[in-house]
Amino acid sequence: MQALLSGPNLKRFIAAIVFVLFGIYAANVVPTIEIAWVVAILLLTIYLFVFEIVEVDVAAVTIMVLLGLTSLFAPIMGLSGGLVDNKQLFVGFSGNAVISIIAVMIIGAGLDKTGIMSQVASFILKAGGSTEKRIIPIISATVGLISSFMQNVGAAALFLPVVSRISARSGLPMSRLLMPMGFTAILGGTVTMVGSSPLILLNDLILTSNKGLEQQGVELMETWGLFSVTPIGLALVAAGIIYFVVFGRFVLPVNKNDDSDTAESTLDYFKKTYGMDMEMLEVCVPESSPLVGQSLDEFEPQYKVRTVAAYRGSEGVSRIGAGALARDTRVEGKMCLGLLGDPEDLEAFVKKYDLNSHDDYEVLNEVLTSSKAGIAEIVIPPGSSLIDKSARDVWMRKVYGLSLLALKRGETTTEAGEGVRDIPFQAGDALVVHTPWDALARLQKDRDFVVVTTEFPQPEELRPHKLAPAVVFFLIALSMVLFTDIRLSVALLTGAMGMVLSGVLSMEEAYKAVSWKTVFLLASLIPLGLAVETSGTAKFIADQTLSVMGDAPIWLIQLAIALLATFFTLVMSNVGATVLLVPLAVNIAVGAGANPAVFALTVAIATSNSFLIPTHQVNALIMGPGGYRVPDYMKAGGIMTILFIVVMMVMMNIIF
Repeated sequence: MQALLSGPNLKRFIAAIVFVLFGIYAANVVPTIEIAWVVAILLLTIYLFVFEIVEVDVAAVTIMVLLGLTSLFAPIMGLSGGLVDNKQLFVGFSGNAVISIIAVMIIGAGLDKTGIMSQVASFILKAGGSTEKRIIPIISATVGLISSFMQNVGAAALFLPVVSRISARSGLPMSRLLMPMGFTAILGGTVTMVGSSPLILLNDLILTSNKGLEQQGVELMETWGLFSVTPIGLALVAAGIIYFVVFGRFVLPVNKNDDSDTAESTLDYFKKTYGMDMEMLEVCVPESSPLVGQSLDEFEPQYKVRTVAAYRGSEGVSRIGAGALARDTRVEGKMCLGLLGDPEDLEAFVKKYDLNSHDDYEVLNEVLTSSKAGIAEIVIPPGSSLIDKSARDVWMRKVYGLSLLALKRGETTTEAGEGVRDIPFQAGDALVVHTPWDALARLQKDRDFVVVTTEFPQPEELRPHKLAPAVVFFLIALSMVLFTDIRLSVALLTGAMGMVLSGVLSMEEAYKAVSWKTVFLLASLIPLGLAVETSGTAKFIADQTLSVMGDAPIWLIQLAIALLATFFTLVMSNVGATVLLVPLAVNIAVGAGANPAVFALTVAIATSNSFLIPTHQVNALIMGPGGYRVPDYMKAGGIMTILFIVVMMVMMNIIF
């Protein structure tokens, strides 16, 4: 019992008691039994999410099932019927938002398969290097711009492959990049009146509210133009970018990439098995360096150092693998080299030849990342044609793409700098090599080698010849989103199925591209939003909140409406929150002598303030790939929520 009530379990137990007591109090003040039960389920949902009793998708499905069971237990619960009609319980799985998310995941995977996302990632890395403070603003600003003209979840999904590649090449964990990208995608939806569903819907709601204002003899509201909200949206996007650049290192979690963990464990293995202490270093050669003009074979034997990659500025390409480097390759001025070897030898080598070393891969990031190349172990089998030949004899680095680092024969290990390339191979020799993974994959079919290292990223089968149809169907989908009134899901599915029918993706690859955890999380929460709205719970909370404002200043009433919209968008769809609160906001503004159109706009913008928990489509989308937990959202999203409110209120009062 003592173990159960210690540490995290004690916090959960205390929180459960607090939630139960609050639920009992709420049940005594709400006007109907339906609202009481909805509040209870709402509290249970928040408790499961915040304290992570189970996985968030499991929690969401559980809540959906409980809502369905209320139809069966209605008489016992004192209800006339279920809180949600069972015919509507699974409507989320065919909902516009969920189908749209599935479609954009497939479109994103199709574009990635052509290699275009890799090129975008390379461009961002060239512009931003491999540091968070430079990469985050470039990614965030780009996604913010895109999401101002298309659905933010679509913009975020399209950039997921780009961020994944940037993470792999720069060594930065996905968790440090995805949340800034996702949050800015949400913020970008406030830049134009077509950037988010609430803003698209707002003008229709204003026209509907005008009918009531006309009957009251009140001046009618004018609808908003496409760029009416642009100053506010740009300020919000800028605030989000600055927030993560300045405070990102404090609020963003550090969830290491799987490939980084693999790289570290691989180095540990070779250090333990072969007694090798290795480090990778990128250096650039000044034109005045004594190294200029020397061949690799002239300087490598003097040190425990191997050149595994090179960048020739004259060619503008990185060279690694078979046919790229050989012992007679000569060093040129301004050439950048990827060196692997003993840390002390590397330090001595850099000092002797006056080289410029980089802490991170600034030039060779694309080819030296652990997802592209690494250290492997291979064995010379009996019957190999390489027996009695040395690495020098067969030009191993040039022919096979293998940079030989060490050879173990029996209990003896010979390393680079100790004549390892001159030792004739014998059956059973274990070789430690640095190699691109695509070269290692080819060697698995070569009878001259037995590849011991099997856990390595398999090379991707890219289809650059499918770039044209992929771009065409992406543009078709985008054009339908921007220039037609067709449902978002239909427009995006057109692009997704175009990818499949044109051979950019197979249907199996399309299925694999979908994050089903995200799909179930979102689809299962939709019935809860429906229950909150149809039971009268939402209206009750809104009325109670606004009734306490009394004769408060107009800006304070506006702030209360913004906070109310923020709360509702966390527990129900932003569209539902907008539909519910705009009529209330308009009536309150009229009564307070404020501008009703501005109050309506406050609601539509504030429903984008959804950062605290992963109920927003974008937050749910990035949760799995980023390895985020609910507390991660609460930590980073809590400050972002406050910042959003402050910036929005200041800008709205300045402009309007």
